[in-house]
Parts: sequence; structure tokens; C-alpha cells
Amino acid sequence: MKIGILGAGNVGQALGQGWMAAGHEVKYGSRQPGSVEEAIAFGDVVALATPWEATESVLGGRNLAGKILLDATNPIAMGLAGLTHGMTDSGAEQVARWAPGARVVKIFNTIGANMMTNPVVDGQAASMLYCGDDKEALTTAAALADALGFDPIYAGPLTQARYLEPLAMLWITMALKYGHGREMGFKLLKRN
Repeated sequence: MKIGILGAGNVGQALGQGWMAAGHEVKYGSRQPGSVEEAIAFGDVVALATPWEATESVLGGRNLAGKILLDATNPIAMGLAGLTHGMTDSGAEQVARWAPGARVVKIFNTIGANMMTNPVVDGQAASMLYCGDDKEALTTAAALADALGFDPIYAGPLTQARYLEPLAMLWITMALKYGHGREMGFKLLKRN
């Protein structure tokens, strides 16, 4: 599969490295003129891995209609002061408004970049919760999470991002402020 990645920071690089190792083709779009458009045109799927404050300018005015857009962003306020969206709206819903016609899936936002290419701890794959409204986009997102070694878990429609983004904030604060470190991920356990 061809994947365009918008953002070449830690998250974008980790996703790209993992997907290339799994046999996918990757093209990055970053601040260089024209490269964002090239990555969008290249990708059957586009992964959004930008800092929140850059997301609107990266998406604004670009045609993503019909594209599967994997939203790995989190609407984090400056200084980790909380989220800019929550409970009645989400960053993912805002992304969908900035990219009209894109088939947005919220995914890859609840774990650190350092765990993205090896999300297995003591033989258990970290859960990767994802949500969206388009069946084909959801199937593709789950397959790409599985290719990285995650246990993909469907969490509902895109409005569920209102809860996934606070979960990401929990991961961030636990990792960076409360002594758990970055080598951790969440695992959903369920009985059959």
C-alpha cells in the first residue's frame, strides 16, 4: 500500500519506518514547498502526524476528498495544559472539517512514538483504539495497526475521538509527569 505521511517528526518517522518494514511504500510531506501535496497525491492512505498547532495550516485548502486520513494528532494546549477540544467536540472532528470529504479515522494517538514500531510488552501487544465513520477506512486503519504489531480495537464512530483524545492526554501525563516513562501502552482485556 502507498502511504503519504504528513509530518516527519517522531510520530511520522516511527509510523513510516514501521510500515516500510512491513512492506508498504511511504512518502513524507513536511515543510518543504510542494512536499505535502506530493505525499497526499502519492498515498492511497494519508497519515496525519503533525503537531496540533500546525494541523490546520497543513490541511487547509488541500484536496483530501475520498482519501483515507488517519489522524494521529492530539489537540494538546501549549505546555501540556490540557486539550483544546473535548467532550462536545474533538480534534478528529475538527480535522474532518478542515479536510472535507476525507474519510477520517482517529488512530495512533494514544501511545508514544517510541512504542509504534514495537508495541509488544512481555508478549502482549498494546491495544490501538480507533474510531471513524467509513467502513473501508476503518478496515484499512485496523490492518495498518496490525502491521505495526498492535492489537487494533474498534471504538465506535468518529465522535468517540472525544474520549480517545483525553486517553492520550492521560498517557502523556503518566509518561512525562508521573514517573511511568514512555515505554508503556494501554491494553484492553475482555472475557469472551
